[in-house]
Amino acid sequence: MTTTFFLVRHAAHDRVGTVLCGRMPGVHLGARGKAQTERLAERFARANVACILSSPLERAVETAEPIAARLGLPFDTCSALAEIDFGRWSGMSFETLAGDPHWTSWNTSRSTNRPPEGETMLETQARIVGIMEDLRRRYAGQSIILVSHSDVIKAALLYHLGLPIDAYARLDVEPASISTLAVGDWGAKIMRLNEVVA
Repeated sequence: MTTTFFLVRHAAHDRVGTVLCGRMPGVHLGARGKAQTERLAERFARANVACILSSPLERAVETAEPIAARLGLPFDTCSALAEIDFGRWSGMSFETLAGDPHWTSWNTSRSTNRPPEGETMLETQARIVGIMEDLRRRYAGQSIILVSHSDVIKAALLYHLGLPIDAYARLDVEPASISTLAVGDWGAKIMRLNEVVA
């Protein structure tokens, strides 16, 4: 049996591209992001979905809510879908981080580096793949929406593609995008990558 995962990156907030928000609280969708969630809800309006789970961070929850409302389904938050714990880097501007040699090392080799007081991308990959395996068994033959974050989604996709974690920069996962993944005992197949609903 095949389980289909719709991996949805949260919609845009006003700090995208300027601040490494990580797990900092109080990051809400901006006007652009709210418009994106309406398009996502419309995209899924006729989808046959059994379950919706979201990262507990506000920007992800605010993305999941309109989708769940449109489908008439409840949704739950799941800590396994949360953003990477960037530790002391959380809340720092990318401009400031650019001067940090440890930041350069992290982006050169995610497989061998850890954010200060944070988690590795391999640890992130283990938690997202773990919850997907649990859900795959629970919802065999059905479809699931997971609302998460760019690097978390990349970690899941890289695992199922059989690619190393350091290939993360080869994938684009834009705000409010959908990457569709079919997973079964036979393996996995990427059906769509970084689908952005216009």
